[in-house]
Amino acid sequence: MSGYSSLITVVGLAFLVHACYSAHEHFALYSINIDSLTSISSYTATPNSIYYLPIDISIETILAVIIICLGLVLGTPELRPIQWRVWAGQIERQREDGIFKKNGMIDNDYVGNFYKALESRPGFVDIRKQRKRFIEWAKNGQLPLTETNGIAKIPK
Repeated sequence: MSGYSSLITVVGLAFLVHACYSAHEHFALYSINIDSLTSISSYTATPNSIYYLPIDISIETILAVIIICLGLVLGTPELRPIQWRVWAGQIERQREDGIFKKNGMIDNDYVGNFYKALESRPGFVDIRKQRKRFIEWAKNGQLPLTETNGIAKIPK
């Protein structure tokens, strides 16, 4: 996040904390007044004795949430393209070591293929292609084998 967006977010959080504290204090004072009134035997609860949060605290809470959202939106990084051809073009332009920074840490803003190491693992090799190459190699007379259902087996 940039400095301005962080500042806006912190100001919004301060307003939200103040609004929450004000609501808590207002409710605490309201409950103290109700407790003192209920000790009087002639007091009965009326529909007007329902607890309502003052409008200024409600407005402060709503504005604080809006300010926090504004700060978070302003602090987001630039969006990456959605179109495949644009995204693939950016990946092709990346260097091989583009995923790592100079100090060896992973760059969080890297746009390239994070899964290149996983896709090049031996577990992702084409087994059928490897089997076919092995059968062709073995048929050249270098290794005796028997073939059952297209699968090469070495005799024991």
